[in-house]
Amino acid sequence: MIAGFEIRVIEARRLVPVGSQKNIRIDHNSTVTTISLKSPEEAKVDFRFTASYGAVGIINIEGSLIYRGDAAALVKEWEEKRRMPDEAAQEIHSAIMGNCITEAIIMAREVRLPPPIPLPKVNIQKKPGKPVPGPEVM
Repeated sequence: MIAGFEIRVIEARRLVPVGSQKNIRIDHNSTVTTISLKSPEEAKVDFRFTASYGAVGIINIEGSLIYRGDAAALVKEWEEKRRMPDEAAQEIHSAIMGNCITEAIIMAREVRLPPPIPLPKVNIQKKPGKPVPGPEVM
């Protein structure tokens, strides 16, 4: 369980003028940088989130969260193998992505980058055999 979430650094940079790039690929990445034991049931997890827009821009967010659960096992595996148990990793990375995407959307708007999420596409199709509603002609 994630007990606390804190953002310490937010950086957003646009590297080219607005409108100079048409097709922008956006890559997301969450990285755990350190894990330290606070108690047998709590571990502090430091992280970095990046939304990369290639040569167009970048958004970096750094912070920490408190993981509650088998913290001793989490820290032990991290120190020995630089990895986390799968269940803890899923919970931790989901919390990082969920919290940071929200912040990244706001920062992207401020520096005029596309939001770092796929926007839904509206596709209206005509049904065969039915006229398209329009103004009546008299």
